[in-house]
Amino acid sequence: MGTNTASRGDPRVLFAMNLVLSSVFASVVVWGLDLVGLLELTFVNVASLALVLMAVTYLVTR
Repeated sequence: MGTNTASRGDPRVLFAMNLVLSSVFASVVVWGLDLVGLLELTFVNVASLALVLMAVTYLVTR
């Protein structure tokens, strides 16, 4: 049994963390854009931005 110091972690945990953090960040961004009148705060807008952020994060980290 060797130690693997370059472990990338469990992909399910990484996916869940990416989902949660992207969703929180997206909700804050959409809320701010709604506050200044540029975008309406809706579930679809938050979910769309969260998906875009998740995709960008995945591409950057691979």
